[in-house]
Amino acid sequence: MVILFKTAKLEKECNNENLMKRRFGAKRAGLLKRRLTELAAATALQDLRNLPQARCHELKGNLKGCLSVDLDHPYRLVFEPAHNPLPKKADGGLDWSKVTVIRIVGLEDTHE
Repeated sequence: MVILFKTAKLEKECNNENLMKRRFGAKRAGLLKRRLTELAAATALQDLRNLPQARCHELKGNLKGCLSVDLDHPYRLVFEPAHNPLPKKADGGLDWSKVTVIRIVGLEDTHE
């Protein structure tokens, strides 16, 4: 899967292990690196459904349109499909099997 980033700063932090550890701490940085590797290795978003530890799911409320995967509780890696138009199923839902490009939005506690 192709991974884009919302900001150049976020991209730099996520692609430099020292910056990642400084910004997010060693534990979260390790999990972040793992999730980014899993995302990059996936052919499509659908592949993440086979990784129960990632708990990839669509978000609601003010983060509707975004998805997330687990890091250290309560933090999650938040991203959005970067397709225009979005691939949709017949029922109008997101077609995970056709999402091959994502944009990382940030790391946050989505339960706040």
